[in-house]
Amino acid sequence: MSGRREFEDFIPKGKLPFGAIIIIGLILLALTRSFFTIDAGHGGVLFEPLSGGVDTEKTYGEGLHFKMPWNKVEEYETRMQELTEDMPVLSSNGLDIKVNLSCQVHPEFNKLGFLHQEKGKDYIRRVVLPALRSATRSVIGRYTPEELYSTKREAIESEIFDESAKILERQYVVVERILVKDVSLPDKIKMAIENKLKQEQESLEYEFRIQKAQKEAERKKIEAQGIQEFQTIVSRSITPALLKWKGVEATEALSLSQNSKVVIIGGGDGGLPVILNAE
Repeated sequence: MSGRREFEDFIPKGKLPFGAIIIIGLILLALTRSFFTIDAGHGGVLFEPLSGGVDTEKTYGEGLHFKMPWNKVEEYETRMQELTEDMPVLSSNGLDIKVNLSCQVHPEFNKLGFLHQEKGKDYIRRVVLPALRSATRSVIGRYTPEELYSTKREAIESEIFDESAKILERQYVVVERILVKDVSLPDKIKMAIENKLKQEQESLEYEFRIQKAQKEAERKKIEAQGIQEFQTIVSRSITPALLKWKGVEATEALSLSQNSKVVIIGGGDGGLPVILNAE
């Protein structure tokens, strides 16, 4: 019981002084404001109002961190972001065209402090979209509607990517990929291009058939020449003496067979034997 009395005597009688309550509250508030968490796929930038403003040297990664209670932390998403933009542009011959683009972009993690200091959290609208629009208009203006609609899609994407990356090179933003999803032309122009492409395809198909027929004719010609040359060589090498000798060899081979036969020596053309079957 004596221990309990000593503990009760240690506790101040009555309520805590108002000043003590304020001090305890301030301490608790400072502690709650001194710890902060950065979410997954984000980075943090520290703003120090009492010692130079934005800390451009350090970017806070995911997890729990400590700071002085009077400092402020701004979070930025560092994951890949996909931007989709519809924009009117002019072709090389001045035709109005609508282009739908997709751009994959993300901020440089280690440069978030500079991005926050110079561009702010609205950097997509302030920096990325203007760069994308400028590069797209510059590149599209070099091509005709036919090239945009058909054969030059990959080249256009590559050029827009290169120009956008060049514009954003020192803007603390990384462009990973640009895709031209759609090119919209006026209906009359689109129909004319499709008809032209169809005619070109038919022309190519016709030329292919002609080339195929020419190659087949050439093949037959070469084959006929080969047969003719073979026959010429054979006819030159076959002489009456050779034929007579081959006839004698054949007669000799037949005479040795087991079948009954009558051989008349010198009864055939050129003095060749005549073989009669006796059966």
